[in-house]
Amino acid sequence: MQMDLTMKQIFSIITITAIAIGGAHAQVPLKFDLGTGKAAKGYTVVTPDTKFTYEKGYGFDQGSVVEAVDRGGKNTVTRDFITSNKPFYFSVKLPDGNYDVKVILGDVKGTSATTVRAECRRLFLQNVRTTKGQITSQSFSVHVKDSIIRQNGQAVGKVKLKTREITYLHWDNLLTLEFNDLLPKVCAVEITPNTKAPTIFLAGNSTVVDQDREPWAAWGQMFPAFFQPGKIVVANYAESGETLKAFKRENRLEKIWNMAKPGDYLFIEFTHNDQKPGGNHLDPFTTYKETLKEWIAEARKRNITPVLVTSMHRRSFDSTGHIINTLLDYPEAMRQTGAEEKVTVIDLNAMSKTLYEAWGVQTSLKAFVHYPANTFPGQTEALADNTHFSPYGAYELARCVVKALQATDLPFVQYLRKDIPAFDPAKPDPLESWYWPQSAMVTSTKPDGN
Repeated sequence: MQMDLTMKQIFSIITITAIAIGGAHAQVPLKFDLGTGKAAKGYTVVTPDTKFTYEKGYGFDQGSVVEAVDRGGKNTVTRDFITSNKPFYFSVKLPDGNYDVKVILGDVKGTSATTVRAECRRLFLQNVRTTKGQITSQSFSVHVKDSIIRQNGQAVGKVKLKTREITYLHWDNLLTLEFNDLLPKVCAVEITPNTKAPTIFLAGNSTVVDQDREPWAAWGQMFPAFFQPGKIVVANYAESGETLKAFKRENRLEKIWNMAKPGDYLFIEFTHNDQKPGGNHLDPFTTYKETLKEWIAEARKRNITPVLVTSMHRRSFDSTGHIINTLLDYPEAMRQTGAEEKVTVIDLNAMSKTLYEAWGVQTSLKAFVHYPANTFPGQTEALADNTHFSPYGAYELARCVVKALQATDLPFVQYLRKDIPAFDPAKPDPLESWYWPQSAMVTSTKPDGN
């Protein structure tokens, strides 16, 4: 799998100019009818044998093994579906941009349960269940990117990717959908470009990034699930180990400027690595604040709204069960910057303290990557990470961000889903109610950063 992904990345770089100037994929809706029956009018048939190739531009990916079931009937879209007893992946070659995706799920003669993620385990639909005979259409909006910086369709630069990023599913000119859960049944997939919805760009480190492998996760990859489809798109550009200085030096910020349009938003969350000694170090009340202000000014010059997010605490308790502040003056420096520049501040630092202390020393272990040896394939040693999160912990932090946003006057808040349950960090969702079917990709290697 590793070699296959690397070759895809190489191929995408070689063919980047052709992809950039579009073709039908950028202009018209793509409709895929999954199953072995006759394709519905306007749809492309996708059978279990439809394996992804760059020449074809679509197909099942990542070694997926699937089967088709045909129930019969007149409706050519819903009479058949694709399913599997393991997570399966469907990829489509697409240019940079935002897309609305509709998936048709269910079984005209049975039940189903489907979770849908995209790219690197970015959550969109969680445990969508259908009763016997029920068919449901579910939609979400997703951002697709590669590492090339373009002007007028021509490559003028490139994000300096780290070696491990070559295998990520979010730098490869593909929209990759992961279908998961106890009984996933997918009848059809429809993809339409969305050029109007505002985009929320996330700039940050390993606590924000779309972590590509189990059991690691971050709040940024849970965040899209809280928004109405078609209205707003979340574009996660965070990466493990990043600092404000490195993010700019590696052209990650330039790629955001290249993709963003007036009316978009830029969320900025850095601290964990900026505080460390070395070439990327920033002093909280001088160079850290100065750099934040530079980014804020540049965003405003482009009519992009900046939003500051104070970094969450590490899991570090004192003997009385209270959180120790290992981030020192950096969260306060960001709060001051927000006040001085009149920028909205999401105080995730303060909310995380409340959240962690509500969990307590023992329960909080479940929110971070703490697992005994042999919990996952190839994991011969125990995992004990007090910085990075399990999917449950990442989701609860995303809930904190959403709660804080609901109290702001940012225009896009109106596009949060209307059915989001009330949340109080002092009363986190019980672990027992959390459901996360594991993705196929697993690692015991800790992300960069601490």
